[in-house]
Amino acid sequence: MQNLGGKIALVTGAAGGIGSAICAAIRTAGGIALASDLEGHADIGLDVTSEDDWRRTHDDIAREHGRLDGLVNAAGIVALGTVEDLDFATWKRVLAINLDGTFLGCKYAMPLLRQNGGAIVNLSSVSGLIGGHNLAGYNASKGGVSLLSKSVALYGARLKPPVRCNAICPAFIEGPMVDYTIANAKNPERAREKFTADIPLGRLGRPEEVAALAIYLLSDAAGFITGTDYPIDGGLTAR
Repeated sequence: MQNLGGKIALVTGAAGGIGSAICAAIRTAGGIALASDLEGHADIGLDVTSEDDWRRTHDDIAREHGRLDGLVNAAGIVALGTVEDLDFATWKRVLAINLDGTFLGCKYAMPLLRQNGGAIVNLSSVSGLIGGHNLAGYNASKGGVSLLSKSVALYGARLKPPVRCNAICPAFIEGPMVDYTIANAKNPERAREKFTADIPLGRLGRPEEVAALAIYLLSDAAGFITGTDYPIDGGLTAR
């Protein structure tokens, strides 16, 4: 694990499996994790779809810490549904949390990050790289996160000092999101078997494996890496 040397990083979705693992990894690596999630679920109450919440969070960090070195946009939800059967309200909610929330995070963290240079890590998905017949909203949101990350990276590269931005694209990771998807499948037991069978390494990923990649991308060791989608998928997208 890379040494973060006291870097301050804001993490959204910190109450989730991946978000909480990233917060723990930041602290283990010598950094300071500012854990945010919905009110009452983390140290910082933050609804990622609320611009007012993002303004307040920016102002609070500026006042209390005076700087920000990293941002991890880990807040996200999944919803199953084809283009025909996904209702519009669910579509808008998935886009609001996964894509709008990531946009607002990048927008409101940038003034703090650009002061000394920094790094953004956005949680995309292999579903932002390849499609699924019943993931219309999730595919759209995560594809947007991946391309937004490239735009932010190109903008951040123009700054002096630069702000890097990369996207992590996990496959099936142990935790609430996979549990939800399996529970809502027509045949849950068959769905769990298929998840594992689809991955060449023959198992689900672990939150701490995603966290280790996030730490690397936040660290100075990744100083020449920006604008990249990083699949962490057990070989799924190699096929």
